[in-house]
Amino acid sequence: MSDLRKYIIERKKRDRKFAEGFEEGYEQLKIGIMLRHAREAAGLSQEELAHRLKTKKTAISRIENHAEDIKLSTLERVATALGKRLKIKIA
Repeated sequence: MSDLRKYIIERKKRDRKFAEGFEEGYEQLKIGIMLRHAREAAGLSQEELAHRLKTKKTAISRIENHAEDIKLSTLERVATALGKRLKIKIA
């Protein structure tokens, strides 16, 4: 088990507020990371992706770093701009 995983487990035990918000925050972080990886795999900079989406680089940065409350339609537009399809799974 990694040091980070150990820290998270211990912190959840000590800090109720941290534990309550962790999973939601973690899921949002994963979305941003997946989008950044997809952009990089497509060989695009944030600026190039922003140009394809007719938005600003700061908007792409915000999506990748703070993916909370991102609209499904925005995710679909990003996927399309990257030449990908958006797949959603409820598990």
